Amino acid sequence: MRLPLLPSLVLLFFGVIIDFYIWKRVRSTCRNRLWSRVQAISAAVLNLGMLLVICLPKRRGADAGLECLMWALYSYFSVYIPKFIFVVFDILAGLPCLWRSHRVKWLSCFGGALGVIVFGAMWWGALVNRYNIDVNRIEIDIPGLPEAFDGYTIAQISDLHVGTYGTDTAYISRVVDSVNGLDPDLVAFTGDIVNRRTSELRPFVAPLSRLSGRDGVYAVLGNHDYGDYFTWPSPAAKCENMAELIALQSKMGWKMLNNSTEFIRRGNDSIALIGVENVGDPPFNTYGDLDEAYPTLDDPVVKILLSHNPAHWDDDIKDSPDKNIALTLSGHTHAMQMSAFGFSPASWRYPTWGGLYSDNDGHQLYVNIGIGEVAIPARIGATPEITLITLRRK
Repeated sequence: MRLPLLPSLVLLFFGVIIDFYIWKRVRSTCRNRLWSRVQAISAAVLNLGMLLVICLPKRRGADAGLECLMWALYSYFSVYIPKFIFVVFDILAGLPCLWRSHRVKWLSCFGGALGVIVFGAMWWGALVNRYNIDVNRIEIDIPGLPEAFDGYTIAQISDLHVGTYGTDTAYISRVVDSVNGLDPDLVAFTGDIVNRRTSELRPFVAPLSRLSGRDGVYAVLGNHDYGDYFTWPSPAAKCENMAELIALQSKMGWKMLNNSTEFIRRGNDSIALIGVENVGDPPFNTYGDLDEAYPTLDDPVVKILLSHNPAHWDDDIKDSPDKNIALTLSGHTHAMQMSAFGFSPASWRYPTWGGLYSDNDGHQLYVNIGIGEVAIPARIGATPEITLITLRRK
């Protein structure tokens, strides 16, 4: 499978148009032809490289090759997004010429400066911010929470996507140290431990085995964990991949909640920790079954649900009085790995893209924006998150 051909070619065409415009502007403003030649040669190299990336297979390629392609795409866009910004402002600056007036030079300068800032932000997100772990501490009131669980702490992590880091375990080891340093009662992982296949996880088994909570580490599967984004030689090979993933997480000491429930006990009191396999909005496949995981959802037991995709809460739990689920923990969105001043483009797809949400029936949802990356190797804002949740008796 390749990148979507038509949209990719349209993007490439716009890149060529942008480069031609900049080349014409450089020729008209710089007497030294060296700069127009530099623009033409660099544009040819970048666009030919992009064409090669479009044509290469993605689902069958080796993990290292896919990582190189990811960086190549990111490098291309880190150049052409700033170029596009400059061209837009430069065209605006030239509009007065249609009325025989002068160009608004400061608009061109502003567009150039903004493009430089965007270029810097993109590479800051790729080289620095993607490793800046943020611990977000919140308290959540739970009606009817047993007294023994008042002050109970859950460290939530999500979306590790370990394949992004190859065999370099340093960052994931830091994540483990940060979680363990919080000394939580329980650790909850809400899915997407790999990008495409289980082999990515093998180098990380040792550091992730150190993750600990007094009541254990519990995990569910995310849409990337099923091998749906890799072309397998046979259905049996895909099943073997899935079996190995579950076996490795068990080897790490993690307890998989695949449409099942674990009761966490404190003396005579208990709460139900429910985990479902991935329940997704299209085009993501649905494997989870909440009724199988806990058949009597309307009973008075305090329940916490681990479900990878927050769309599950929006579509099935929110405003459902017959589903007595006090708190759902999700991940999946990554905040699209971009956010600023409380806004993320993820909000265009997911109304519940990051943070704490609630409805009128007392259902609450917390969406962790994840630790790792997928598609782009950067976090522009949307800093990697560990959430320390303290439950409070309401």
